[in-house]
Amino acid sequence: MKKIIVTGGLGFIGSNLIDLLIRKNFFVINVDKVSYSSNFYNLKDLKTSNKYKFIKCNIGDSKFKNILFKYKPICIFNLAAETHVDRSIDSPDNFVRTNINGTFNFLESLRLLRKKKIFPKLIHISTDEVYGDIKLGKRSDENHKYEPSSPYSATKASADHLVKSYIRTYKLKAVISNCCNNYGPYQFPEKLIPKIISNILNNKEIPIYAKGKNSREWIYVGDHCDALLKVFNKGKVGEFYNIGSNKNLNNLQVSKELITTAKKIFKLGKKVKILFVKDRPGHDVRYALNSNKIKKKLGWYPKTNFKQGIRL
Repeated sequence: MKKIIVTGGLGFIGSNLIDLLIRKNFFVINVDKVSYSSNFYNLKDLKTSNKYKFIKCNIGDSKFKNILFKYKPICIFNLAAETHVDRSIDSPDNFVRTNINGTFNFLESLRLLRKKKIFPKLIHISTDEVYGDIKLGKRSDENHKYEPSSPYSATKASADHLVKSYIRTYKLKAVISNCCNNYGPYQFPEKLIPKIISNILNNKEIPIYAKGKNSREWIYVGDHCDALLKVFNKGKVGEFYNIGSNKNLNNLQVSKELITTAKKIFKLGKKVKILFVKDRPGHDVRYALNSNKIKKKLGWYPKTNFKQGIRL
């Protein structure tokens, strides 16, 4: 059985990806340092699976290269990262340590692996936020310059550049993907959509930054995982692939859609209403991806629209 390593596999996207890979009959080694956003519940059904193994490890630790040497995976999906923008504003040092230093140590482990004549394919998962604020009517393709606005996006941009440099300098067998905002099962409740849902269920106000006009492109996590599998199977080494739905909603529209959907299921509490709060520093107005490349080159298309996805 072919072996794949997923780093950060106890997180939101990682756990959904592991589910998919096991359904595709891969043996998956989940490497996760177990942070605040890790959740063993996400993969509780795999405890007794003969296709799954969990190893607690930080990708920046020396132990990580031993895991690589032992399992000799055909592919590594790197999702290990600090991801929440608000946390990056409060504690940027954590993001530098994990997203930059951790990625560097991770890449060094892969470089040592090459000396042992082991050449796994690396899929490095990044974000649309590295492109920065995108003007209305425009969408950023893979050649768009990087203009990160927050410590989070800046550290992810740095990690992308590190991976790209190792591809060129050390002939690392790697591909970089940049995805838009995900939503779906297992998402940590600090993120916008699960936070809104939680507040609706608990009869609380829904806080929205500024006037709620900040626009994001949204993709169902299952569609993202399908795209990552396509990148693994067909993606060309050294290439970047944007992964998006081509559908934008601003935060106010997201909130209203979730409230409307909830009303069809149960009676809402009296405190459920939108509350506009002070905007956060450096808040980009709009992210929007041009994902034509992955559609044309790899034949991937998103399947789930937003109204369907929030019910899944």
